[in-house]
Amino acid sequence: MGGELVTLFLAGDVMLGRGVDQILPHPGDPALPEAYVTDARTYVELAEAVNGTIPRRAPFTWPWGEALDLLDAAAPDARILNLETSVTQSDDVAPGKAVHYRMHPANLPCLAAARPDASVLANNHVLDYGRPGLAETLDSLAAAGLRTAGAGQDLEEARRPAALSLSGNRRLLVHSLGMASSGIPHSWAATADRSGIDLSDEASDAAAAEVTGRIRQAKRSGDLVVVSVHWGSNWGYAVPRDQIRFAHALVDGGADVVHGHSSHHPRPFEVYRGHPVFYGCGDLIDDYEGIGGHEQYRDDLRLLYLISLEPDTGRLDHARLVPLQAHRMRLRHASREDTGWLHEVLARTSRAFATHITHDPEGTLTVRPPQGP
Repeated sequence: MGGELVTLFLAGDVMLGRGVDQILPHPGDPALPEAYVTDARTYVELAEAVNGTIPRRAPFTWPWGEALDLLDAAAPDARILNLETSVTQSDDVAPGKAVHYRMHPANLPCLAAARPDASVLANNHVLDYGRPGLAETLDSLAAAGLRTAGAGQDLEEARRPAALSLSGNRRLLVHSLGMASSGIPHSWAATADRSGIDLSDEASDAAAAEVTGRIRQAKRSGDLVVVSVHWGSNWGYAVPRDQIRFAHALVDGGADVVHGHSSHHPRPFEVYRGHPVFYGCGDLIDDYEGIGGHEQYRDDLRLLYLISLEPDTGRLDHARLVPLQAHRMRLRHASREDTGWLHEVLARTSRAFATHITHDPEGTLTVRPPQGP
């Protein structure tokens, strides 16, 4: 089966809660159960101290900034992101966590502005306000016509992939799972009679076999498969060996793309057997602009991932990575200097995976599969 390339937009963490929620038209209760910051508006003030005034009651499109025009120009066949916040007014605070994210359900048009085809939810913040908060999150997203994967009222629902339509009567299946290594409490795991997320304790061979078994069961001829995984620490470029083995096992078992996230900055990329593996896509939207402590990672720099796959094999033709910068809680084009810095870091850290990243004058980073046998 031939045809045009299938282009996917992938994003890392999209966090529309806390400070971001406070600048939108319908801010929720700003009270936070955090040890050091008790008012979400403080995160807006910290960002303003760094880069200048941020409008209150900003339009729903504000946080996306220049990313929306870039996405419209790219016209991807599907848009997939990790929604790293609960969507609720619940006050049922999850115990034992240092950070809690929630956005007011009335601010969901902000998410909808990016027109996501699937929002993956198996992460370490979707139950920040308890199972009542998860129920409201799922109901709010469904009522807004926003499709999800990775969380549900029971394990069967949490493990059900989002099935997106592609041309030629084919589908894109999006599986979402979280790992305990990203800070997800074990109690958040969905069971046969309890809501929650699809949670794996570790990136083990057994866990990979379970996921690939589900891929084989759901995948039909012509389908493409994305496995979206929330795993690992927030900072650093090293990729643990168990994550590499897990990603390879997913591809060997039928996944076409491994969409990893949790890190606050982009991590190395790999093209394994012709298929793209993103070990950490980094944050796309958050309220971290005024928070110091890890400046060496330049977490103000963000990437849009535009992945073009061969339609009949699911193999990577090329990936375009578009650098952006968070400024006044809004995404804008990264400068030439910042793009060059990001290119150097990602090219160097991805070298161990034999990944070659080029940088064009327009400010786009490009990844192509290795040549040769």
